[in-house]
Amino acid sequence: MPEPLARFVDLHHHAGADLYRRRRSVLATGRVYAELGGWVVVKSHLGSTAAAAWEARQEGLPVSGSVTLNDIGGGLSVRTMERAVFEHGDDGPARLVVYLPTLVGSHHTSRLTRVPFHPLLDVPSLRGTSVSSSLPAVREILRAARDLPVVVATGHATRDEILTVVDCAVSLGLDRLLLTHPTHPMCGLTLADLASLADVPQVYVELTALTRLLGHHDGPRFAEVLHAHPRVVHSSDLGQPEQPDVSEWLGLASSWFAEAGLTPARVAAITAGTPGKLLALPGKHEQETPLCHSSTSTR
Repeated sequence: MPEPLARFVDLHHHAGADLYRRRRSVLATGRVYAELGGWVVVKSHLGSTAAAAWEARQEGLPVSGSVTLNDIGGGLSVRTMERAVFEHGDDGPARLVVYLPTLVGSHHTSRLTRVPFHPLLDVPSLRGTSVSSSLPAVREILRAARDLPVVVATGHATRDEILTVVDCAVSLGLDRLLLTHPTHPMCGLTLADLASLADVPQVYVELTALTRLLGHHDGPRFAEVLHAHPRVVHSSDLGQPEQPDVSEWLGLASSWFAEAGLTPARVAAITAGTPGKLLALPGKHEQETPLCHSSTSTR
């Protein structure tokens, strides 16, 4: 069995500097996860956290980074992704997470109360490229990602965009793809969609605490998603000052899993084993999985 990356792995946590004010910096976030025995992937809608994550690891902290390919952070560019890979270093046990755009002008209205990180930030003016308007560039990202130590995530894509990305990833032979909170209202995948993707080994499905905390999923719906796909990963999507802190989230998640009737083995898989496998580098935590060249997603 691969050595666990940590007691729990949070693939999606916001730290400053970001589009909006966050509870902590990357370094301070890393210290909290170290105290709790976890590993954290830090995210910023402004662009890359790779260099900050590298700096945190130099302090012995359990942190890896991400890059979000919004226009303000360099956009859907292979060079933007490559630069983040270089900044991330080669010293850590985890891949860089590469998010497709998140500032896409979604019709979804957030329930969060948010304050821009910088007073000059005009957030609506930053909305730009979506997956559907940039499919050739998305394909180039997926193609380049095959040869880089990264995990591509679908960002704030819609249902049709997510399924298109799955088809492209499979046809290109990309061996791992994270669907970013796909059952959140802004994304819109159904339980039937998740079931149809169960036999696509590249696909991992994120279910976030914030989706439940904001009332987008009640207890029964949350439980249904937990059971809907074999490679569900539970992450926080937290870091907002007004939302629960990390230790409180872990307690809430434990109660949610109990309500859903998950076994201890399934809880361990969702919170540590499966996200650890997703992030693992070949030769450090697992060998590369075989590439699949046939598209099997359902549209």
